[in-house]
Amino acid sequence: MKVEIYSDIACPWCYVGKRRFEQALDAFEGKDGVEVVYRPYQLVPDAPEQARPHREWLAERYGPQSLAMDARITEVGRTLGIDYDFDTVQEVNTLRAHRLLHLAETEYGPAVQAALKERLLKAHFAEGVNVGAAEALVELAAEVGVDRERAAAYLAGDEGEAETRAALAEARAIGVTAVPTFVFEGKWAVQGGQEAETFLQVLRQVEAETAQQIVPLAPAADTCEDGTCAI
Repeated sequence: MKVEIYSDIACPWCYVGKRRFEQALDAFEGKDGVEVVYRPYQLVPDAPEQARPHREWLAERYGPQSLAMDARITEVGRTLGIDYDFDTVQEVNTLRAHRLLHLAETEYGPAVQAALKERLLKAHFAEGVNVGAAEALVELAAEVGVDRERAAAYLAGDEGEAETRAALAEARAIGVTAVPTFVFEGKWAVQGGQEAETFLQVLRQVEAETAQQIVPLAPAADTCEDGTCAI
């Protein structure tokens, strides 16, 4: 079974969704037969290359409710072992990070890509790392087994950019409008950072080759409040 997860490094609910899906996968009887691949999505495609403080950025977008939004996701994250530190988060364009994830998948495989995804999320949300900076990305990639020199050379040019932009366009073309979105076997989609029990149910349904299309179980939101992040 192939599961494609559309997400953005800048999406806090994507971190929650990743953790909950992994809990479900760990409990799934057929987990050894599941391949997980991360697909790119950008919440803010025109985000600047220069990093900005998260609190400032979010307040501009959502006003007074931004603090409550951060508080909610922080509490949810705590139950999953995720330590959000929004006082140190830097918002920046994530295209370069998505390019690096493409490199990890194509040259090292899904397992290394998943490890890099986890490392990027932790660096962004818990460690205040600028995940748009090539130097920082190279170090994070090296931590999960990507050759440091290869990563540095890759990011120094435009290698992988066309492929990443094509994948971003494909996500829009197939109807992905909010993240995280989980696509099972290219047929069934579940949207949002669902509970682990929900993901486990879906895994079992897909394994049984259900003929009924699984529809998104959480509505797309125009804020990061209902288990998804949308523009």
